[in-house]
Amino acid sequence: MATQTSDIRKVALASFIGSTLEWYDFFIFGTATALVFNKLFFPEFDPVTGMIAAFATFAIGFIARPLGGIVFGHFGDRIGRKAMLILSLTMMGGITFLIGLIPTYAVLGVGAPILLTVLRFLQGFAVGGEWGGATLMVVEHAPNKTRGFFGSWPQMGIPAALLLSSGVMALVGGLTTPEQFMAWGWRLPFLFSGILLVFGIFLRRRLAESPSFQKLKSGGERQRLPIVDVLGKHGKKTALLVACQAAENTSFYIVAVYSLVYLTTVVGIDRATALNSLMIAAVFCFIAQPLFAGLSDRIGRKRVFMGGMIFNGLFIVPFFLLMDTASVFWITAAMTVSIIFGQATTQSTQPSLFAEQYGASVRYSGVSVAYQFATVLWSGPTPMIAAALWAWSGSWIPLACYIIAAACLSVVTIIPLREAAGADLEDEQSGSLPQPASPAKTIHHHQ
Repeated sequence: MATQTSDIRKVALASFIGSTLEWYDFFIFGTATALVFNKLFFPEFDPVTGMIAAFATFAIGFIARPLGGIVFGHFGDRIGRKAMLILSLTMMGGITFLIGLIPTYAVLGVGAPILLTVLRFLQGFAVGGEWGGATLMVVEHAPNKTRGFFGSWPQMGIPAALLLSSGVMALVGGLTTPEQFMAWGWRLPFLFSGILLVFGIFLRRRLAESPSFQKLKSGGERQRLPIVDVLGKHGKKTALLVACQAAENTSFYIVAVYSLVYLTTVVGIDRATALNSLMIAAVFCFIAQPLFAGLSDRIGRKRVFMGGMIFNGLFIVPFFLLMDTASVFWITAAMTVSIIFGQATTQSTQPSLFAEQYGASVRYSGVSVAYQFATVLWSGPTPMIAAALWAWSGSWIPLACYIIAAACLSVVTIIPLREAAGADLEDEQSGSLPQPASPAKTIHHHQ
């Protein structure tokens, strides 16, 4: 049961815009962490320790994400995808706005970093329910033969949000002096979230519930506790999905977050130049995602996803070598190539690949748990680990070894997963974990 082409385009566009707004809220915290939070909320520490403490606060948001995924996933499978999407966006926008109002250490003392940490935890809880709902709304509406392409649209919100958050932060930095930026300028991107929230809620209220959930609701087949089924019956598959994200998640937060610290404190590049390089890379990632997603509809999700994992492992050493040149051209080129081939390949295929592993009755819970538990293991700790490894060794080589090991794990764990490009999402085999089949044969059989 899929919607017409005109309808799926409307759903995909609305999901893209809503996803962009919500990820903007999440990324603006990461950008501020890399640039100012260590000085504003942890000033009693030396610079390196303060940066590690700031990144630890950043990581708290990822710890909360699986909890949000479980709660939102449960109600998304019981009540519906649409209601949870509206709730997650409202929570995220409101919390981000509040972060822009909290006093710093100079005003509130130790209460300031505690309050920042609490709000970051709640922010992570909200985004934990966002990804599963946003991707399923599109994937469950999409035709079988173009499910990968349309499923990439909410994922395009990730580079768009990275571009928006970096751009807003760079704009504010350009319009204020360094002293003004530290005093109040950093707050403006957070307060801007209040405007985005109103727009996002308006869009999401106009979306129709997904066909898969409508069918599930009319058939009375909803699970009482979807998470129990996910962790029990589908435990092995969920663990594989968590593990296969290792390379993508670690390398993304090296490029998008830690590289800003590395460039400004080690290489000696100014903040504006580092942000501009990252924004250029985000533009190319935005363009590349639907192309790789469309390719996955033709040759299979696993082949495209695995290619990105292999690239992440191979390119991490050249990436840092190019960072060390201090050349704006080569730094921008390194970020762009890394994000196109290491991130666009994997991010674009995740919605369809993950959704195809679960039946409709546990799909929201399944994809949310698999995606969000991976962020706890791989995403959140990475900037903190990177800062600690640099403080310990004075070199990026241990960090490169960490990324290479993550790439090896990803390649091994993607192989057993189900390839279902072109298959009916509600196929009775959905959720099984058969022996890997040739993607080309799978697609041909269902065409």
